[in-house]
Amino acid sequence: MKFFKKILFFLIILSFSSVNSKPIPGSFADLASKLMPSVVNISTTQTVRTTTNQFPFQFPPGSPFGEMFKDFDRPTERKASSLGSGFIIEENGIVITNNHVVANAEDILVRVGDKEYDAKIIGADPYMDIAVIKMQTNDKFEPVTFGDSSKARVGDWVVAIGNPFGLGGTVTSGIISARNRQIGLTRYEDFIQTDASINQGNSGGPLFNLNGEVIGINTAIIAPGQSGSIGIGFAIPANAASNVIDQLIKFGETKRGWLGVRIQEVSKEIAEVEKLKKPEGALVASVGKNSPAEKAGIKAGDIILEFDGKRINTMKKLPNVVASTKVGKSVELKIWRNKKLISKRLILGRLETSEEFKETKPKIVRKDIDIESLKIVVREITSEDIKSRNLNKKTTGVLITEISSRSPLFNLLSINDIIIEVQKTNVKNSTDLKRKVDNIFKKGEKTLLLTIINKDNRRRYLGVKIN
Repeated sequence: MKFFKKILFFLIILSFSSVNSKPIPGSFADLASKLMPSVVNISTTQTVRTTTNQFPFQFPPGSPFGEMFKDFDRPTERKASSLGSGFIIEENGIVITNNHVVANAEDILVRVGDKEYDAKIIGADPYMDIAVIKMQTNDKFEPVTFGDSSKARVGDWVVAIGNPFGLGGTVTSGIISARNRQIGLTRYEDFIQTDASINQGNSGGPLFNLNGEVIGINTAIIAPGQSGSIGIGFAIPANAASNVIDQLIKFGETKRGWLGVRIQEVSKEIAEVEKLKKPEGALVASVGKNSPAEKAGIKAGDIILEFDGKRINTMKKLPNVVASTKVGKSVELKIWRNKKLISKRLILGRLETSEEFKETKPKIVRKDIDIESLKIVVREITSEDIKSRNLNKKTTGVLITEISSRSPLFNLLSINDIIIEVQKTNVKNSTDLKRKVDNIFKKGEKTLLLTIINKDNRRRYLGVKIN
């Protein structure tokens, strides 16, 4: 009888273990083989313009000689390139990567297997460091799917595939080391930490679970002294990323919820004074004017403990929860005020239309691009250009910032003229102009037909002999 009980106990333990644990994979080969066609290598280029002083010294600030000899400064430019990774989510060639991989890129080249494709940005979000790009082709591709990152547990096996140091097609494995990490890199952070080897060039690549589902986007590493991977990498969770990606694909921009409060942590001392059982929630430091929070009667000094049914354990959780909630939704807040729990209901606003967002929105740097074949320098027109010159809001094109005396356009066009068409096709941006003009020269065409808006805001057509 005792022997039977021992056998029964052993079987119960064995059954329990088999249900609550997963075997160590003997190999990742089958998984890697299945997923590799969906992971891409991304390379980008941009022109960096600098001015080189030809003198072996510099004039002091304000010196009249500095102004006199400024024309002797030699403008130089170089092509800067960067490498990253990405993964295909739709068979028509939509690729996900990090915003910092493609930000300010003039040209984006995506390599899938042994083929390369030009790509363009559909939408980007610098606040979560996500970008959606699309390959310019009619080819069909093998997409991957997102998994439920909330089910990923510390200790689970994960596989990273990417383009470290430009080597391409590199597979590494590891485990989830931690969840809910904030490292001060982006505005909305809830990183998955992993010890899978991630290096420079892995940015934007996928972090897979053993079912072959994307549970994270590899974004950052801790690498003291740029020594490479030391087993501390961070990935954006798939659940948070999916919501942003859907918006970027649908709208080309994000639509985040907005509450309109500035918050700070609830310290142990503050919790003690407020008679809270423990430090939790988000302390409202100030309330924005005309914000949803102000309209609902939320005041400085309130402690938000719950938002739309979600417990706010720490201050850092509130921005993520608010941002991921649908704009216009009626939400209930549980607030600790005067040592009592009260409720407030409000209609959530949109962050991107708020004054708060406009004040903190990163400015896009408009880089000058040299159109060497025409001996001119141009930049993309801005919303400020359109507004100040009273142009149609849908106007696209480039503004001339320099014209060389050797240019075929010299004495025909002026600085601040805007080129809007080449051979009667719209000019979208500086890169588009460069590509169109270079193709015309390559074809050996003899005449260039430009449509411009001159500095007097008059539309004109200009035929120019180029060969």
